[in-house]
Amino acid sequence: MASEAANRLDHRAIKPAIGAEVLADKPALLSGGHAAELRALLEERGVLIFPRIDFSEAELVAFTKTLGTYAPDRDDEGVTPISIDPAGGRSADYTRASFFWHFDGYMNAAPILASILCAKVLSESGGETEFCNTYAAWEALPEARKRQIAGLQAVHAMAGAQRAVDPEPSYETLQQWLEVPRRTLPLVWTHRSGRRSLVIGNTAVNVVGMDPLESFELLVWLREWATQERFHYAHSWSRGDAVMWDNTGTLHRVRPYPADSGRLMVRTKLAGEEPLG
Repeated sequence: MASEAANRLDHRAIKPAIGAEVLADKPALLSGGHAAELRALLEERGVLIFPRIDFSEAELVAFTKTLGTYAPDRDDEGVTPISIDPAGGRSADYTRASFFWHFDGYMNAAPILASILCAKVLSESGGETEFCNTYAAWEALPEARKRQIAGLQAVHAMAGAQRAVDPEPSYETLQQWLEVPRRTLPLVWTHRSGRRSLVIGNTAVNVVGMDPLESFELLVWLREWATQERFHYAHSWSRGDAVMWDNTGTLHRVRPYPADSGRLMVRTKLAGEEPLG
């Protein structure tokens, strides 16, 4: 029993409805011995913080692989750099949409399960990453609002996210956005576990069958509800921090920071395991 207690994952809750700080050291995390506990804790808390763990890129990939199926963005299975440095071209332009609340992989049949972000270079101002728990937000919704949105669907598209960055795009730019597939998704995701979460964010263009302004009003109301303080956590980064979040039950955004700040994060992702339905 003493050995079992010694091997238990050490963590502390950050807020009642969201976030936990994981206190395990790097060798323990890379061993995979805490993988099942980490996955369960991630679903429960939404966001896990690994303070100053300082993973190298290779270690970050190795750690990710202990938790599920690694979903690299690159053919060489390397990490993905995250920056808005203008030298990054179109990729940097698209990354600016991360200043607004969203979840990743809406176009995938099974959205990304989780992402892990590691801080390599920080901006002197801004750059905090914010999260909200969309499981908790659903559970706390007034019953009348639950009845209202049950069965409703919304169209999600890149144009929705990019329009926040470029409100008056050229027609050519709009056509580029429209090349990315759109999807019609339920406003409420009933997971295999039986839990439910809200499916909202800046990719949501309209609620199917609703007047455009009424649709906009509902989406804004749901976003403000889900991102209120009790469901919200903002992470102020230290170099070497790693943060993992449940992409199926949270929204996230980064607070604006100067494009020339040199801020650089690296990210890995876990492949989705459950269709959004």
